[in-house]
Amino acid sequence: MSKKEALQLFGDRKIRTAWNEKEEKWYFSVVDVVAVLTDSSNPSDYLKKLRSRDPELAKGWGQIVTPLPMKTPGGTQNVNCSDQEGVFRIIQSIPSPKAEPFKLWMAKVASERVDEIQDPELAIDRGYEYYRRLGYSEAWINERMKGKEARKALTDEWQRTGVAGQQYASLTDIITKEWSGMTTKQYKNYKGLKKENLRDHLTRTESVLNTLAEVATTELSQKEDPRGFKEQTVIAKKGGNVAATARKALEKQLGRSVVTKQNAKSLKSHKSPKELGK
Repeated sequence: MSKKEALQLFGDRKIRTAWNEKEEKWYFSVVDVVAVLTDSSNPSDYLKKLRSRDPELAKGWGQIVTPLPMKTPGGTQNVNCSDQEGVFRIIQSIPSPKAEPFKLWMAKVASERVDEIQDPELAIDRGYEYYRRLGYSEAWINERMKGKEARKALTDEWQRTGVAGQQYASLTDIITKEWSGMTTKQYKNYKGLKKENLRDHLTRTESVLNTLAEVATTELSQKEDPRGFKEQTVIAKKGGNVAATARKALEKQLGRSVVTKQNAKSLKSHKSPKELGK
């Protein structure tokens, strides 16, 4: 567990955070969140009263918070922390005007998800708009959305053949390593990423190759009809190898690697791979 202190969330108010490398998620100091949202002079006491007022929160407290070492006035000590989902649950119980924007935002997101279930095209439109706001080019967005479509087809195929849960991530690692030479985590580290979605940080060429690997894996699975995770690992390697072959052929023509350290920041600044390092 590596710590990154004082994540700024509310103006000059700071909330201590810790990054969990294994889970790839941020944890937030619960007492700091309460202090910011309530201006309480004793946030620890406020939390106790909050739990006494909300029996459901108290009942699930052990699952919501995780003690993690953080800096305190008395030195490094274990502090109750929670991930984003847990923090949102705590905020729901805080009767403070400062908490209202979060509650309204959560209600809006929930409403949008219901609308998307009734009309899936809304989710596609929202995806395009999201990437436009982030500053991606239309060409990049089109490739990214094609990748999403290919990924959905692949996971549907995995589900059909008896693959589930964490096995998706394991098969994705096999495909990614086969065509790029790196597992998903290694690839993210190479691009200087942590929690971010790797696919949002691929160049257009990387995205096309990744999509090719997943499309090939889907097609091969449909043809060979494997059963379960073990048989799907063989298919994943075959699918990834299709993209690996295409990658090597392209790199031979270009005289350079197409797997780069470029991430979203560099992609949106329109710098070339040569400027950023290969």
